[in-house]
Amino acid sequence: MAQQARAIRTRRVILESAATVFAERGYERTTIGEILVRAGVTKGALYFHFASKEDLALGVLDAQMLDMPLAPQEVKLQELADQAFLLTHRLQRDALVRASVALALDSGATGVDRAAPFRAWIDQVSEILMVAKARGELLVHVDVTDTAELFSGAFSGIQAMSQILCDRNDLAHRVSVLLQHFLPSICTPALLPRLDMTEGRARQLGAEYDASRLRRDEVHLADTAG
Repeated sequence: MAQQARAIRTRRVILESAATVFAERGYERTTIGEILVRAGVTKGALYFHFASKEDLALGVLDAQMLDMPLAPQEVKLQELADQAFLLTHRLQRDALVRASVALALDSGATGVDRAAPFRAWIDQVSEILMVAKARGELLVHVDVTDTAELFSGAFSGIQAMSQILCDRNDLAHRVSVLLQHFLPSICTPALLPRLDMTEGRARQLGAEYDASRLRRDEVHLADTAG
């Protein structure tokens, strides 16, 4: 268990270092040697976890996906709001997630499947919407695929604008506004009062997420010490 915990920690250090160098120099100009120096690990340790620079980039891109499951909600559409609020929190607090999003938008990162996180995000939203539709939560005209792509694109644009204008300091407010305009266009009116689209919900989810990650990290540290 201790060895596994150390491996997880080393992998995270390598990813964070790669993300930092990608952000500073761009993917194309970054070398494996620069990542090794930043991470303070051996070449063998890096290649144990990642086969190439492209593999590293894919690991960075994958970091923006939720690393903990969403808590199930009585109204399925609340999970759509919660997913957006949690990504908002992680973009504001986690440098690796910010670097992941930046890499996905880096047009110079040729040879890297930058579409993967967008497809994954769309798939996650689609899954929520399909369950919501089966439960009768969606208006009859709503097309799941089109709606998932629209919401994903809208969130991407909102976070990019917030990053440019104020380093994402107002992102929770902007996402709350997005949800308050978007969800009434797809949700059956009777369920709307039961959806929490406020910034308070964003703060609550962020605090719960941080507490869960802290408990997980404490377990890893205990395993390492053991």
